[in-house]
Amino acid sequence: MIDTIAADLSAVASPLKPNSSSPLPLGDRLKGKDGAEFVLAAIDIGTNSIHMVVVSIDPSLPSFNIIGKEKDTVRLGDFCEATGDLTEEAMLRGINSLKRCLQVANSFNADDIVAVATSAVREAGNGQVFIERVKNDAGLSIKLISGEEEARRIYLGVISSMELKGNSHAIVDIGGGSTEIILGRGGPHDFLSSSKVGAVRLTSRFITSDPLSKKEYDYLRAYVRGVLEPTVDSLKRKLAKTNDTQAPLKLIGTSGTIECLAILVAMGKTGVEPDPINGYRLTYDELTKWLGRLRKMSYAERLELPGMSERRAEIIVPGAVILQTAMSLLGVDQLKICERALREGLVVDWMLTHGLIENRMAYQDSIRARSVRKLSRKYKANGETVAGFAVAIFDQTQGIIHDLDSLAREYLWAAAMLHNSGHYISHSAHHKHSYYLIRNGGLLGFTETEVEIIGNIARYHRKSQPKRRHENYSNLPSKHERKLVDQLSAILRVAVALDRARCGAIASVASTFDANTQTLKLLLTPTDPQNTCELELWNLGYKKAWFETVFDVSLRAEVADY
Repeated sequence: MIDTIAADLSAVASPLKPNSSSPLPLGDRLKGKDGAEFVLAAIDIGTNSIHMVVVSIDPSLPSFNIIGKEKDTVRLGDFCEATGDLTEEAMLRGINSLKRCLQVANSFNADDIVAVATSAVREAGNGQVFIERVKNDAGLSIKLISGEEEARRIYLGVISSMELKGNSHAIVDIGGGSTEIILGRGGPHDFLSSSKVGAVRLTSRFITSDPLSKKEYDYLRAYVRGVLEPTVDSLKRKLAKTNDTQAPLKLIGTSGTIECLAILVAMGKTGVEPDPINGYRLTYDELTKWLGRLRKMSYAERLELPGMSERRAEIIVPGAVILQTAMSLLGVDQLKICERALREGLVVDWMLTHGLIENRMAYQDSIRARSVRKLSRKYKANGETVAGFAVAIFDQTQGIIHDLDSLAREYLWAAAMLHNSGHYISHSAHHKHSYYLIRNGGLLGFTETEVEIIGNIARYHRKSQPKRRHENYSNLPSKHERKLVDQLSAILRVAVALDRARCGAIASVASTFDANTQTLKLLLTPTDPQNTCELELWNLGYKKAWFETVFDVSLRAEVADY
């Protein structure tokens, strides 16, 4: 909250509490559907496979039930060796698979669809081309998420089905292109990581022999250990800070690779596949025994094993090496399998974003705000006062000169909080440095596009107005995002002017609009009655041109009389 300005601004200092003039949040609208359930489809576009889960959300509880699943092995991670790009064949497989997913989602009458892409699309030179082609050919919008954001949503998926009871648990998720290792106790996560070791990536890079030669096997193990060891060391340091080192660390495993290994173990012991596999315990000794067998088998022999698909048979040995190495480094002798992971995490994140979860995981409702505040403190941005002015002007003019929603309000708040972060690098051109720091600061809870929007808003809080020749502005996905940046950066410029002296000279701002003259009037109340706020008025006169252009209004300001 903002301590340097009047209490009437404290109510708008948080981006997650829009005032009564804001559009009704979707969560509230859903709760008003007389118990009707909401159907959501969540799609995970990974390196090896595309997975979709369709859920029915009961807003009154809130909870969700899985009513449909879809999986397709498309091997997006089969990159072109010469360029490192997604191949045309892989992109076509992906597009066709996503079209089928949409057909399935439509068969369930899905009310909304959320899709994210991870490691393969994130790293490919033409990843954005693939996203655009999916949009054009299938009509599906894909959000590209970072490795840490992937880890955060995996964590949400796990705790939606497993009660950690305040005890420290490590979570390992082995994907095709990356492995996520997470630490948490059921509340806010304690540690997130994403390492570039995945079953598909390692297979294509290190395995040429069949059966796997001892030389390649030894090198594979050494490489995986070298990549994962620094990550696990960081997790252990974080664990020590939680004062939870007395109780043994527990491990949860997710992903198809780990489930496949558990099925092999169970079938080997009892001849029966575990049903359900959720909660099944796999020991380190059992894993080690099976890894010793798998690495000596040919591909054809592995394919004959129960529960083994063609693609899984190709990548199971590197996947098992990753898991064995992670368990060894973490010092755990067994893990519990969780069937929920990223896809279900997408559902939980959607419910959080739309205000459906208020109690059990209420801590996550502020993940975006807390991430912004953390970055603000790191770079000493000191943007609280400007953020208060920005959202006050936004709220007071909503439905009058703009019709932006609560998400836009949140972007404005985040950009205002971070607009001065570039001073951490240099005063000169600090607005450009702010953009860079925001883009690379690791904001959690936001998609890549949302971070790009926030960075652009902060970038244009001073100096040049947004121009298409600016690479950061032209990189925005569409005209819609550019318009958002135009409008929100215009509001931010006015808010920055009102704190020109950076000493809390203005206590509050109130706006009135004259529709006849198209004039927006700002009434400024000074903190000190003797202060005429000349510096702020002068700076506002200097910075208001962009605001007047964007909203097609005249902007006037005066200091209130006491």
